[in-house]
Amino acid sequence: MRLGFLLIAAGLLSLLGLGCCWLRPALQERGGGGSANCTVLAVRQLGERFACTFSCGAACRGTARYPCLQVLVRTSRSSAPALLHEDERQLRTNPKCSYIPPCARDDQENSENVTYKQKYWKEKVGSQPFTCYFNQHLRPDDVMLKRTHDETVLLHCFLWPLVTFLVGVLIVVLTICAKSLAVRAEAIKKKKHL
Repeated sequence: MRLGFLLIAAGLLSLLGLGCCWLRPALQERGGGGSANCTVLAVRQLGERFACTFSCGAACRGTARYPCLQVLVRTSRSSAPALLHEDERQLRTNPKCSYIPPCARDDQENSENVTYKQKYWKEKVGSQPFTCYFNQHLRPDDVMLKRTHDETVLLHCFLWPLVTFLVGVLIVVLTICAKSLAVRAEAIKKKKHL
């Protein structure tokens, strides 16, 4: 019985916790957004270089620099150009650039990674349409290649606390039924012995 109440409480608390801390911000991000078809308008490297932190072991850390790559796209929802980003995390990390390379110790290696991405967007993608995501309310001039908070994450945030809650309710109900049946069986035994 205690286990059932514990599971009910855990399910409710986790549902409230995930709802406030994870689900609400995810839904707010999706609120004014949607998907669109994007086509590349321009791919360029800015003259500006940004710092990144690399790690080469437990006690080895340092900073390197990488060039800023911008991929400008046109969406099927708007004729205005928009800056493409990998996802929401990359957008928050560096809103000026479309790509942040994995930070290497050597600045030249970082530049080569950015140049490779630049060629990829110019030559391989070119003018082919692809799906991108936007949020008109939060960032109208930016689009994302993929979402951090997709439907499966939102489903799991709701599903598992609900399952925990329902298992707790089931345990409590089955315990109450078992006690009730035990009391009835005892009463029937007493009637038979009289």
